[in-house]
Amino acid sequence: MALARAVLQRLSPVRPWVLEQTPASWKADALAGLTGATIVLPQGVAFAIIAGLPPEFGLFTAIIVTVVAALWGSSRVMVSGPTTAISAVLFASLSGLAVPGSETYIALALVLTFLVGVLQLAAGMAGLGGLIAFISHSVIVGFTAAASVLIAVSQLGPALGLAGGEGGVLHRLSRIVADAGTLNIDAVIISAVTLASLIASFRISRRLPGYIIALVAGSLAAVLLGAEVAMFAPLDAVLPSFEAPDLSIGTIGALLPAAAAVACVGLLEAISIGKSFAIRRGETYDSNQEMVGQGLSNLTGSFFHCYAGSGSFTRSGLNAESGAASPMSAVFAAGFLVVLLLLLSPFVRFVPVPAMAAIILYVAWRLIDIAEIRHIVATSRSETFILAATFLTGILSGLDFAILVGVVASLSIFLNKSAHPLVAVGAPTEVNGRRVFMNAESFNLPQCPQIRFVRIEGPLFFASIEHVEREFRRMEEKDGLKTCILNLKGVGKIDLSGADFILSEARRARAHGNDLHLIAANPSVLNVLKRLHCLDELGPDNVHPHKSDAIRPAVARASDPICAGCEIRCFNECADKPGAQPTA
Repeated sequence: MALARAVLQRLSPVRPWVLEQTPASWKADALAGLTGATIVLPQGVAFAIIAGLPPEFGLFTAIIVTVVAALWGSSRVMVSGPTTAISAVLFASLSGLAVPGSETYIALALVLTFLVGVLQLAAGMAGLGGLIAFISHSVIVGFTAAASVLIAVSQLGPALGLAGGEGGVLHRLSRIVADAGTLNIDAVIISAVTLASLIASFRISRRLPGYIIALVAGSLAAVLLGAEVAMFAPLDAVLPSFEAPDLSIGTIGALLPAAAAVACVGLLEAISIGKSFAIRRGETYDSNQEMVGQGLSNLTGSFFHCYAGSGSFTRSGLNAESGAASPMSAVFAAGFLVVLLLLLSPFVRFVPVPAMAAIILYVAWRLIDIAEIRHIVATSRSETFILAATFLTGILSGLDFAILVGVVASLSIFLNKSAHPLVAVGAPTEVNGRRVFMNAESFNLPQCPQIRFVRIEGPLFFASIEHVEREFRRMEEKDGLKTCILNLKGVGKIDLSGADFILSEARRARAHGNDLHLIAANPSVLNVLKRLHCLDELGPDNVHPHKSDAIRPAVARASDPICAGCEIRCFNECADKPGAQPTA
């Protein structure tokens, strides 16, 4: 019964925000929606071209996918629909199977979108939202940078009036260089005017319909030049129509790997964007519900000539800046887009191809997060490796394979870190008048000759035991055998292998006349140690909730003759040992 209730709650279109709507929020959402519609009109066309689909498919995606994702998703301001990254992955996945723009290619795109929706919906219903946290953000940064390079290179040819070629980045660039002698000056001028108009309009105000202004400027430039350049064909349809995708077993089997890659990219995009805005606005966010929303939107869209979509950071940011109060702003944006399509679709045939290519070049440039790349490179070698592996694979091989490489690299580094928890020797010192324990090796702090204070940060389980044991032996080789105080407060997970390691260290210490004391306060860790009979062998006097409780008996048991000749007096408790200087 509880499971059925949870499923119905996930699939219910009545979301919590519905009951909070007011006349003021309806007005704010309508105004934000109007601004969003003016942006997505040229963007939808551009993204569909990137995906190798007829322009109207991007617009249909900006209507159907946007509405369904808004109503069933978790974010209040995120706007879903066609995105650059998804478009690039879809093109990379399908261009080797069919000619872009052909009926076969379109049919494959619809089946791929259907599969993406099924995978995302299943993941959301299974509660797999937490798994996204295990995939490094660097995967998306590297993937997005690779996608932007591929997009930019694919549009260089049209922007310069050249054929541009097909295939990967290097092949396209070589083709452009080979055809440089046939450069179309009119196309270059149109592209430059369009790009300059776009940059100027956005510098004046981000709320201006910069893309439309730029396309109008590019079209006027073409008319004034009397340019002989390719123009857009009229839209075959203005509104989406129902058509079930061709779900043959052979097609599904061939597209399933690509669908998994697209589904992963889409969820990473949407969840990262949704979480980002939820944190900024102090709102709750449910990753699993967002998965359900994204899955339903793509699943529904596949029946209405839409291709796979996801959350758009650009449109979501503009939506929030425009005062959006709820997901109704995205619904309004879709409605206003329908109106704009009915009014402006007859004028599409006057748009020069170089002008649209310039728009796409600008989008590709904005897609690369230079600041975040610099931050990753400057702060983390492991994240830099993930970023570089994903980016280079996307450039040299393919975007769908780049996601797989990035995810595998991300998980591999996570597992490697889990298998190598921090094992450090601590010693007390004064910091700003307070006595604290710090890393003795890093800060060159004196240590007690009879007691070693060791802290473990990370899981103590079968995969990490070898590393932890190696660190313990290294400490012994350096300073000899000592009584060990083992601080487990940073250990969140411990298994049978971890318990066996603790017992073996205790036996080893006692066999040499020393002892082992544990500091453990986490109930889950204590329960595991109790269940595995670790506490029975250690004894209640060797398990303590705090550092001072463990240090006191360890110091009391220390050899008095050694203490008498010791000048370090590492612990406060050393004051009670022979040889201590009397306090004034």
